[in-house]
Amino acid sequence: MQTLLPQAERIGALLKARGETIAVCESSIGGLLSAALLAVPGASAYFVSGAVVYTRTGGDVLLAIPPEARQGLRASTEPYALLMARTIRTRLGATWGLAETGASGPSGNRYGDAAGHACIAITGPVEKAITLETGSPDRVANMRAFAAAALGLLEQSLSARATGGEGGARA
Repeated sequence: MQTLLPQAERIGALLKARGETIAVCESSIGGLLSAALLAVPGASAYFVSGAVVYTRTGGDVLLAIPPEARQGLRASTEPYALLMARTIRTRLGATWGLAETGASGPSGNRYGDAAGHACIAITGPVEKAITLETGSPDRVANMRAFAAAALGLLEQSLSARATGGEGGARA
């Protein structure tokens, strides 16, 4: 967690300065992303809420994504990460939605993705999704890498918005 804090502090400062908020939906990183953002003093100014959606049941209850919205999608993909980010953002009325879905390890997921695979998405003034492949079965190292990548995507998106740069929408 210590390695995530400097990035989370920069993000928290940017969000607070702008009066913007974030809602987080994470899966295979199990709350690490929310914990990093909440470790920053004054996080209540920008952190609306987070959800750990580790199973389909969790997603059904916490996100209430209608089945038709998931039609043709599977977890651990960029389109699914975007759906999660859009949903958490909309449901919680946040400026930004950030989501992660993947396979932290030590084995892959039931969809055929290897350990170390994650898809991360940001929605809001900038919308973008990325895929990360660490190639490692180390569960804890992957969780840290996924959280760092999610914070990186968020920080990059905040910077792109500040400079008027393109965030690039992908679905």
